[in-house]
Amino acid sequence: MAEIHHHLEFKNRPDLEIIAELVDPGHRVLDLGCGDGVFLKLLKSKRGAEVLGMEIDSDLIAECIANGVPVVQSNLDGEFDFADDDSFDLVILSQTIQQMRHPDQLLRKIVRVGKLAAVSFINFGYFYCRMQLIFTGAMPRTRQIPYQWYNTPNIHLGTIKDFRRLCNHLGINVIQEIPIGQSFPLLTKHWSNLFAVGCVFLLEKK
Repeated sequence: MAEIHHHLEFKNRPDLEIIAELVDPGHRVLDLGCGDGVFLKLLKSKRGAEVLGMEIDSDLIAECIANGVPVVQSNLDGEFDFADDDSFDLVILSQTIQQMRHPDQLLRKIVRVGKLAAVSFINFGYFYCRMQLIFTGAMPRTRQIPYQWYNTPNIHLGTIKDFRRLCNHLGINVIQEIPIGQSFPLLTKHWSNLFAVGCVFLLEKK
């Protein structure tokens, strides 16, 4: 989808390109932690989706409204009281789950309110992260993980394999895995836990 690929905000976010392709005209889409709403604005204008954002930051909520995106102010760790079961065709959680206090509870909620859920996940099992930890003895930093250990918002570090196991434990069905990695496409496809910098999981409740 060229409009996303060339948009300044999504230049380094191939996961958003992948997620956008999952959206069909008329789909009801909920984006958790939607930020300024630019991605939802794009899904509305380019994919014909009916969109709703969820955000906690007041300044970002004001930007959503300025972008013409309806938004609910709420904490992702709270209950989704505004949404009935299966009230959205797709719920989006992009590169956020590792920042949540209770990622397991959040996954249960998103497959409750969404017929499908698209979760983009940063893979801390990426080989470059492993090499940094082994050879430097320090916490890894990459383009996807640019923080120092003391100021990172990421509090739950996991791998693609960990995420699969969590979904299995929760009784959540993984419909599709789309690993992300441009350096080694063949290796990324076959050994994603080692060579993918991240992954988009398409989920549904069993």
